[in-house]
Amino acid sequence: MTDISTSAAETHVTDAHKFIAIDGPAGSGKSSVSKAVARTLGFGYLDTGSAYRALAWHVLDQGADTDDPETVRAAASAFPLTLGLDPDERTVLVGDVDVTEAIRDPRVSGAVSGVARVPEVRAQVNEMFRRLVAESSYPAVVVEGRDITTVVAPDAPVRILLTAAPEVRAARRAGELAGENAAAVAAALHKRDASDSAVVDFLNAAEGVEVVDSTELDFPQTIDAVLTVIERIQGAHRG
Repeated sequence: MTDISTSAAETHVTDAHKFIAIDGPAGSGKSSVSKAVARTLGFGYLDTGSAYRALAWHVLDQGADTDDPETVRAAASAFPLTLGLDPDERTVLVGDVDVTEAIRDPRVSGAVSGVARVPEVRAQVNEMFRRLVAESSYPAVVVEGRDITTVVAPDAPVRILLTAAPEVRAARRAGELAGENAAAVAAALHKRDASDSAVVDFLNAAEGVEVVDSTELDFPQTIDAVLTVIERIQGAHRG
């Protein structure tokens, strides 16, 4: 069980070569593609957004508001979080409560940005991600999120920005949310991009980060494109 209240100064653990770092905006396909890539290669899979969602759920479960940074810091100071790394059996636990499904609730989705923009929380959660990967029994872990290539594992050999045109991302997200109004989904995605980009730049690739643009690619083609990048980089490092 991982408590994100542990200070970064006490637990700075990193094993950069075990990271397959994938960043990208909402609707880019990074979660589904990352899971498929991890499954194909026999690697672990870490959806870093789950940690922020779980903390948002934790705050809401206490009857509090994620718009208050002090409340978020207090909740993070004693937050027993467990994240599974199996791409086929992802589990998210807060204490003994399985919140794997609950953290996808629209109410939680609307509260995540309030958690993610607290710098101290991001630092603590990022250290937890590094520790999870370093201690993992997998040969590598596909880690996806917003700032994996730039902040969590900037020294990882494989760093990929998975992106797509905004209208394509909105259409994909609307397709995932059956019954949702496409225009409303597009507006919500734009709002999330604007809010999150105030914290971290996940729309532009940093130096050394490979870009995979899936605008014109279907799902299998996107997986193949990411696998090709991984194989090329890992082959170069082995050579």
